[in-house]
Amino acid sequence: MPESEEVQAFSLSQIPQFLRRRRWWILLSGCTTTLAAIAVVCLLPNKYTSEATVLVVQQQVSERYVAPTTTTDISQALQGMTQEVLSRTRLLNIIDAVGLYAKERKHLAPEQLLEQMRHDIDILPLEGSTEHRNVTSFKISFVADNPQSAQEVTERLTSLFIQQNVEMREHQATVTTDFLREQLEGVKKKLADQEAVVQSFKMQHLGELPEQQEGNVQILASLSAQLQNTVAGLSRAQEQKVYLESLLRGYQGLPVHDTGAVDGPGIDPLDSSTAALEQELSRLQAQRNALLITYTAHHPDVEKKDAEIAKTRALLAEAKSLVRVQEPHKSGSPAVLPGRRDDVPTAQVKSQLEENRVEMENLTKDSNQLREKIASYQERLNATPVREQQLAGMLRDYELLKLSYADLLKKQLESGLAMSLEKRQEGQQFRLVDPPSLPTVPSSPKRVKISLAAAAGGIVLGFALGFLLEIMDHSFHAEKELSQRFAVPLVLGVPLLLTTAQKRRRVWRRAIEAAAGCILIMAVCIAEFYVYRHG
Repeated sequence: MPESEEVQAFSLSQIPQFLRRRRWWILLSGCTTTLAAIAVVCLLPNKYTSEATVLVVQQQVSERYVAPTTTTDISQALQGMTQEVLSRTRLLNIIDAVGLYAKERKHLAPEQLLEQMRHDIDILPLEGSTEHRNVTSFKISFVADNPQSAQEVTERLTSLFIQQNVEMREHQATVTTDFLREQLEGVKKKLADQEAVVQSFKMQHLGELPEQQEGNVQILASLSAQLQNTVAGLSRAQEQKVYLESLLRGYQGLPVHDTGAVDGPGIDPLDSSTAALEQELSRLQAQRNALLITYTAHHPDVEKKDAEIAKTRALLAEAKSLVRVQEPHKSGSPAVLPGRRDDVPTAQVKSQLEENRVEMENLTKDSNQLREKIASYQERLNATPVREQQLAGMLRDYELLKLSYADLLKKQLESGLAMSLEKRQEGQQFRLVDPPSLPTVPSSPKRVKISLAAAAGGIVLGFALGFLLEIMDHSFHAEKELSQRFAVPLVLGVPLLLTTAQKRRRVWRRAIEAAAGCILIMAVCIAEFYVYRHG
């Protein structure tokens, strides 16, 4: 057999002898430690723990319709509320109201009492899902010297958490709504100012704006057409003037061909005037026929055209009669018209000449005004691209302000709905699902665990002391120890020889030791049973 196996066998074989020799060290250490620990824990005051469970209830109305004003994670919000609830003022109020730490108040400062109370308070978040780590509930517990105090403090803490959650969410909703209202008023003022700027710019450059460009083009086209009509009317009035002057010469007995400076040499002015009047009559009749396509015969434009036609026909008839009177005198003798020169026809021609002069002045004036208007509208059209560029920058800022105003208005309405929801307590809230309990069994100290731990520790201490004594003991207790210690073989062995009295004393001693050991073990068992029954 190898030497290591012999040592191992020897060591194992020495264990019973070791226990027999050091039995009192092990027994006394274990029992004494256990009884001392039981005596100590029995003197410790009882501590009672009251617990309450608070459920985090989500918003009753769907977030699709009413978005909450706060997106803070419930665990972070719970940490903030814990700091608020466990503040110095509130905890001192609870200590005074419930009468906590009556003995400790005599020798501890308020700060130490606060630390003690914070140590006795436990807030444990409960995660509803291991995947998402969402806090759906949390527990509030408090440790006190009596069950009633523990329950009352837990009730106060629970109420503070529920009240703090309601106040915090209402405060956030109110602050958010007020902030959005202030921002909305500011943007509204800026929007009104920008509107005033745009309106002032449009009023200052009225007629040159991009949206008026099409109207300006149409008005310019209409003015051009009016100018053409006015020029044509002025040309006709000039022709009529030539005719009336030639007619007046005929009535006055002057040579009619003297007006050749106007109509050209070799051409009779009366003949040319008669042809012009016939053309004018044809044109007027064509215009009247065109108007009858659209309007009736009693329309003001048609009646005006009929008056012009009648007037032209009268002039044409007079021209033709003058031509017939003048035909016998074309041989070269001056034409002499019957009657006096200042008769009624002469007066009528002069009156028509005056009307013709006034008409030409009016047409000339209208022509000049139309040219000025055309020049003005052309300037407007030329300035339109510049105004468009200037207005684009103003409108860009205006549109951005409008978008900002609409966005803020939408957010304010949503915030108002959320605030109304919080005031009605239909938003996210804390609900007490497990009221604070009234403890009947002390939560600490754990006397059974402490006593069993003390018993185990005493036994370990006894083994350690026995092992230490074995190391320090150099005596031999068996023949194998001598054989292992000395190389020479053992020749002679002397057995233990006891007298009758010694044998009797040894028996009594063993009996007394057994009884004492049983008594110690029974005392430990009774003490453990007492601790188990009475906590």
